[in-house]
Amino acid sequence: MSQEKNEVLELIHRLPDTATTMDIMEELYFKQQVDQGLQDVAEGRVLTHQELKNRIAQWRKSAGR
Repeated sequence: MSQEKNEVLELIHRLPDTATTMDIMEELYFKQQVDQGLQDVAEGRVLTHQELKNRIAQWRKSAGR
């Protein structure tokens, strides 16, 4: 069995017995987003705090704020 499948099964087993399909899907989506973020960090796809502040300032300016 693949590592990813094992992780998903463990995640499901940790949920309460009352968990719905939607609860499971939300947990899986959250896990996917965290895993993607960690991969981005490992591959250097990150912004400094200042770079992010600059981008937000540009977005706000282009939106007329």
